[in-house]
Amino acid sequence: MSAWLVSLEGTEAGRQLAMALALLAAFLHALFGALQKGRHDPWLSRAAIDASYTVMAAPFAFFVVPWPEPHMWPIFAGAFLIHAGYKYSQAMTYQRGAYAVVYPVVRGTGPFFAVIGAGIVFGEHFTAGQWAGVGVLMTGIFGFAVYNLRTVTVDRETMVPALGWAVVTGAFVAAYTTYDAYGIRATADPFTFLAWFFLIDGLFMPVYTRRRWRRLPSSEIVPLLKLGVIGAVVAYLSFGSILVATRIGRVGEAAVLRETSVVFAALIAWVMLGDRVGPRRLTLMALIAAGAVIVKLTG
Repeated sequence: MSAWLVSLEGTEAGRQLAMALALLAAFLHALFGALQKGRHDPWLSRAAIDASYTVMAAPFAFFVVPWPEPHMWPIFAGAFLIHAGYKYSQAMTYQRGAYAVVYPVVRGTGPFFAVIGAGIVFGEHFTAGQWAGVGVLMTGIFGFAVYNLRTVTVDRETMVPALGWAVVTGAFVAAYTTYDAYGIRATADPFTFLAWFFLIDGLFMPVYTRRRWRRLPSSEIVPLLKLGVIGAVVAYLSFGSILVATRIGRVGEAAVLRETSVVFAALIAWVMLGDRVGPRRLTLMALIAAGAVIVKLTG
């Protein structure tokens, strides 16, 4: 399968598959965010997920995929540091702000910086039409944040620092999107990067949150471990999809399409939580979808 994926790089078929994978990643990322922001401490939720996908990745990294080339170890170290910063800022965001408000800000900040990063690192350049699409998409995403800010009743006293952390998290999203795309392109076998990325990436949060685990009531341990396993599977499919998309397609386009996750987050809240959609939310979702379509059609 590795050879087949590599053969798609730079082809129209590869670009189309990359866009499909980016949309799959968008849906799964919305689900992943909802899992971390659930009823548990977001720090421990992320730690449980990370510990689970490290354990799952270990046999694949050691016994299935080819061993990483020597030049990959510094790249993995850089990825570890960037993702550690992302996870820290994300947990700080979710700890302080309502998910419906901060999630759109995180996802709206990311694509703008990611497109710029893709231009600097990979020489990708958006057309004027694509930049217009990015503008439409970001308008819809930030519109969601403003709309939800006006209606949400929880965490309002900590909303200002939460929004600040959300912007920082969005910058980390752009950083890891660009850097991980560089990393997965630097090795001959993309699955080598995926296996070792998940093995190494999952080490930070379980260690960093060890004191929180000690204070956790025993009744919460099993539910958190179950959440960790479910979240790990979602993480593999979500982050794996976007990483493969950036290997075989254009990084900027994949980054923009992934941010339609805000639409999926609203739909999940509507279907699973009974949230009311209404004409304003429908309009904002239409803006986000229109922005993604513009980016695709004008590329």
